[in-house]
Amino acid sequence: MLLVRGVIFLLGGLLLAGCMQSVPVSDANFTARDKRQLANAPYQQAWIAPDYQRQVVPYYRKEAPGSIVVDTAARHVFYVMPGGKAVRYGATVGEHGQDWSGVATVGRKEEWPGWTPTADEKRRLGPLPSHVEGGAHNPMGARALYLYAGGKDTLYRIHGTNQSEYIGQAISSGCIRLTNEDVIDLYSRVKMGAIVVVLGPKQGDARVASAESSLPN
Repeated sequence: MLLVRGVIFLLGGLLLAGCMQSVPVSDANFTARDKRQLANAPYQQAWIAPDYQRQVVPYYRKEAPGSIVVDTAARHVFYVMPGGKAVRYGATVGEHGQDWSGVATVGRKEEWPGWTPTADEKRRLGPLPSHVEGGAHNPMGARALYLYAGGKDTLYRIHGTNQSEYIGQAISSGCIRLTNEDVIDLYSRVKMGAIVVVLGPKQGDARVASAESSLPN
């Protein structure tokens, strides 16, 4: 009996381990530069918890297809699709005091953007370079969506990261970070002028069920 229980326990552990494996992601949207940069990225690839891996989920809010919704409390970003579905991505969000909420539009899109730290970031984070050119070493990552409101740059972005170990945490200066693979996927879907709804901590509950399926490779 003990042997049988031991075998059952071992099988259960193996099945659980199988369920916890990262979901493979497609590189169909990768450019030649993406493949070069990410093939030898100067940072370690982090394990992403299943809840923060890219998934297609049922979606019940009223935003129109093509919109982006950021649930800061849940650390999720949703790209709304037709038919009551959304692509859900895990995210790093703004730390307490740096978080924000509201409605914006995508006013600019850029591949492998440069990073120019703001005066506030320099004041809070200490000595920083005036500018960092785009590349895998850059904290802006592979893509950036620049968020505008009232025709003006809010200085907030949805962008990639070279610190994917922080996906699911609230540690940024207010920007929304996705893994480089996920931000490339989101970037390929989003049109200029798309609506971006950022839900504050008490506005959460994007009303989605658990993942229905992983994205096809």
